[in-house]
Amino acid sequence: MASGESSGMAGTEHLFKVLVIGDLGVGKTSLIKRYVHQLFSQNYRATIGVDFALKVLHWDSSILIRLQLWDIAGQERFGNMTRIYYKEAVGAIIVFDISRRSTFDAVLKWKSDLDKNVKLPNGKPIPAVLLANKCDQQWDGVENNKATMDHYCRDNGFVAWFQTSAKDNINVDEAMRFLVGHILTIDCIHVSEDADADDKIKLTEDTEEPESKSQCC
Repeated sequence: MASGESSGMAGTEHLFKVLVIGDLGVGKTSLIKRYVHQLFSQNYRATIGVDFALKVLHWDSSILIRLQLWDIAGQERFGNMTRIYYKEAVGAIIVFDISRRSTFDAVLKWKSDLDKNVKLPNGKPIPAVLLANKCDQQWDGVENNKATMDHYCRDNGFVAWFQTSAKDNINVDEAMRFLVGHILTIDCIHVSEDADADDKIKLTEDTEEPESKSQCC
């Protein structure tokens, strides 16, 4: 399921492609810059097309993760390149700006496009975390209520949601760590299923081979 994976004496390495999507101006680039470089600026230009960033995580003593973050422009949902950008992604961050109600209204359109364009090997949607960004500002027409947002996420297939602020560095690392942990869990399950399938094939071969020999005899 991972975009790339290798094992060695030092442990296991994973390469995970994660999409960061949402309407124009919700703070996607700011979140990525804060997470990867611990920087914040008020003057980021609008992303055109797609931008990339790489974050290396030493998850534990035996797991190293290379996290490839795809910063997809807010207007790209209406373009023809979406499927190419989404290809082989294993997780997603969908961002809205709490101070602009219209960006929250667009969340389900982004989620629908995501689920339509990329899936896990078992056919299920890739895990997506919802970020209520710019939480240092006032909520605009969206109920700032944990129970309400929890219910919204359950109903619409998000694995979690976080209030974040790239400016004040609130919950940025926590949100990303939660998503990566979720991807790792799914990846382990997928590897286990592949191993089970291999065992079944071997068992079938082992049971069929003596039968064919006895028929020959």
